[in-house]
Amino acid sequence: MHKALKSLLIVLVTSMCYSVTHAQVIDTSKSLDPDLINIYNQKTPKKYKIHSIRVTGNKYFDESLLISVSGLGVGDEVTIPGGDNFSKAVNKLWQQNYFSDVAIYITSLKGTDIDIEINVTERPRLSKFYFKGIKKTEADELNGKTGLVPGHVITENLKRSASEAIKKYYAEKGYRAVKINITETPDTSIANSYSVTFNIDRGEKVKINQINFVDNTVDEQLLKKQMKGTKEKSRFTLYPSEDKGAFTNPTRYTFSDYLKDKGYFTYSRTKKVLDPYVRIKLFTSAKFNEKKYTDDKDKIIEYYNSLGYRDASIDKDTLYYNSKGDLNIDIRLMEGHQYYFGNITWRGNTKYSDSLLTAILGINKGDIYNLDVLNKKLGKSLSPEGGDISGLYMDDGYLFFRTDPVETAVYNDTIDYEIRLVEGPQATIKNIRIAGNERTKDYVIRRELRTIPGEKFSRTDLIRSQREIANLGFFNQEKIGINPIPNPDDGTVDINYTVEEKSSDQLELSAGFGGGIGLTGTLGVSFNNFSIRNIFHKAAWDPLPQGDGQKLSLRVQSNGRAYRSYNFSFTEPWLGGKRRNALTVALYDTKFANAYDPYTGTYTRSNADSSYFKTTGFSVGLSKQLRWPDDYFSFGASLNYARYKLKNYAIDQVNLPGFDNGFSNNLSLKFTLQRSSVDAPIFPRSGSNFLATLQLTPPYSLINSSIISSANPYKWVEYHKWRFTGEWYVPIGKPTGEEHNKQFVLKLAAKYGFLGRYNQDLKISPFERFQVGDAGLSNSYALLGYDIVAQRGYPVYENSDPKINPDQQGASQYFTIFNKYTLEMRYPLSLNPSSTIYGLGFFEAANGWYSMKDYNPFRLRRSVGIGMRFFLPMFGLLGFDYGIGLDRYGPNSKLKDAARFTFMLGFEPD
Repeated sequence: MHKALKSLLIVLVTSMCYSVTHAQVIDTSKSLDPDLINIYNQKTPKKYKIHSIRVTGNKYFDESLLISVSGLGVGDEVTIPGGDNFSKAVNKLWQQNYFSDVAIYITSLKGTDIDIEINVTERPRLSKFYFKGIKKTEADELNGKTGLVPGHVITENLKRSASEAIKKYYAEKGYRAVKINITETPDTSIANSYSVTFNIDRGEKVKINQINFVDNTVDEQLLKKQMKGTKEKSRFTLYPSEDKGAFTNPTRYTFSDYLKDKGYFTYSRTKKVLDPYVRIKLFTSAKFNEKKYTDDKDKIIEYYNSLGYRDASIDKDTLYYNSKGDLNIDIRLMEGHQYYFGNITWRGNTKYSDSLLTAILGINKGDIYNLDVLNKKLGKSLSPEGGDISGLYMDDGYLFFRTDPVETAVYNDTIDYEIRLVEGPQATIKNIRIAGNERTKDYVIRRELRTIPGEKFSRTDLIRSQREIANLGFFNQEKIGINPIPNPDDGTVDINYTVEEKSSDQLELSAGFGGGIGLTGTLGVSFNNFSIRNIFHKAAWDPLPQGDGQKLSLRVQSNGRAYRSYNFSFTEPWLGGKRRNALTVALYDTKFANAYDPYTGTYTRSNADSSYFKTTGFSVGLSKQLRWPDDYFSFGASLNYARYKLKNYAIDQVNLPGFDNGFSNNLSLKFTLQRSSVDAPIFPRSGSNFLATLQLTPPYSLINSSIISSANPYKWVEYHKWRFTGEWYVPIGKPTGEEHNKQFVLKLAAKYGFLGRYNQDLKISPFERFQVGDAGLSNSYALLGYDIVAQRGYPVYENSDPKINPDQQGASQYFTIFNKYTLEMRYPLSLNPSSTIYGLGFFEAANGWYSMKDYNPFRLRRSVGIGMRFFLPMFGLLGFDYGIGLDRYGPNSKLKDAARFTFMLGFEPD
């Protein structure tokens, strides 16, 4: 009887035609009921009704849930034999991928009523998983990439997905032959659970040995240059002098082979010079990345299109390994013909003449065909630089303007175009809407906008408005949105601005050691979007009155006995609210004392009160935006006063011998002329900044010559001080990153300072001079009122000879003239408003002099190095630099002796 049932089972399973291991059987565990056996033996199909359903074998899943998934229900009619109700139910449960076996049993038959049992065997669950054969850091990274979660059912799909994720992870690192062996071990601590171990063999890292191009006429080195993410291994690539144009199949030699071949040397009387056609590739990343390779193939075609090969395509590419396991890539090209622009005509233009449009387009007959250049010149892609046809029209209100370049003829290698224009009406700005400013008042943003209701639409004004909003510093400059909404019915346009607030306030809480005063603590706050008119309104304190764009700064610095400093400043950027007239008021009070008692080794009050230098001062400044030569210019004037009090304290024995008690007063006017067109305050990508200042005091000694012979000729300090700063920011290359907002930026800067005197019989003022060297932090408390000119890689120096650089923290006297030149290459690592981070490499050259007689602008101290900048909204700018003073490094010195690590906080020093 059992053999008959087993045979019946085989027939049933075969007849279901499913590629899964499930069964549909009759329960014979208790008795061999003839009626149950005969159900499937009867020749005529008969209908039965399900009387009851129960589930067995389930541990994690609810019984009612499994019954629902099966599709069976009490009261359902099933046909036996010949029906498919049970086979469908088994398949539905099997498809859930949670079970290793599913079976349905008929356990009882009463008339036409049957009781059935669904028996399931649940797959084991994942308790733990391990990665073996790799580094711990790699295992930690894989934890979040494989999708493995303890408690999930172990399925073939789960293991396959995890393996694919592991292979993808290592493929991006250059490992393309990764082998994975998976072992499963029962976990005795948890029922029906297994721990899974992925034994990973990364193999050797696959490097790209060689990239070969076939059927190309374009220089293969130029083609390889387009492949930014696919590079060959580092090597010397040598080209024979007698065949300088044969770049398509260069001969590769080792360096020793090269030296042996005299054909690659140019001889002189004193030395051998390498042939200029030697090409050297060092430190290139030669790992293969499938996605980058696909992108690079597209870039090759784009490059061909830019050369006029508009039909160019890649016919075939082959990847294969050499005997060393490195990857070779062969790319067969179909270049097609190279095309040129022919005649370009205009149609539909009434505002501007054909000749003007042709001049602005800048494409002449015979120029290499490049559709991207044509579209760019027509202004189909919005460019802040302007200078295109679309910009010409849109700056005059033609918002509805559009162009349609049409090929009118293609003959031989020449393409004629007709540019069809639809000028449309001039659009007038109707409504300006602002959204996203949760703290900043609307009027603070509106007063910065160049787009004004009632005026004609202008694309230049739109771009300038975006720049002005970014320069406020209150919003995420990467999230500033501008959406013009045209209204063709009435010829108007609504402009919607969207912003995202960021924290602009700064907190300085720090401690430092040095400057001859020991440990010093600092507490400072800067509220950059303050509202002073709401300072007495309790409801506005959330937590502070904000939103009016004013700046309030408070700072306290002290170490107890030896030093303390109080600083306060307030700026109203729009005095009166109608024009950009900025009013700034500042107060400060500083005391530096010789409080250290060498006998006790402590700082005492008696010493602090008997020998000190105290500075008290204020300044009031007013600046305004100019309209001529353009509105990037601003002019400012400020009145400054500082009172210096000395008690048994020697300031400068060179210029002030014997002056250690008394007062000096510094009353000056400062005039500032500035032009700033930088696109962003924190990480500028383009634009420039020019600043010229003149600070001068009354010529007291010319009015009263007896001052020169008085006991204190500097009771009222006199001088005239000139400073100039020029900075340029130039974007290099194309933007990269997920949001296409990261690119190299070249910063060039030149700075100059001069301190002069009115009377040749009176020495130049010991105040307002220039300290050159170090990081610009040693005089942060501004005791003497001298300007700090930082130079990375050098300590503070007081000698104009670049070879004399004693390692010192301060100087006994300061320069009256300085020059400084800076070249920086910057790259942003993060432009997130909560943490803007960028790295830089720099070259600097600077020096100082005491008179025009000694001045030599070409005698400079040079330095190179690298650095990092971190802008945190609550702390401001943090900077770290490692500089090497080239003029400190000599034949008898070590590199570490010429290197210097410097730190900056809160500002970018001069």
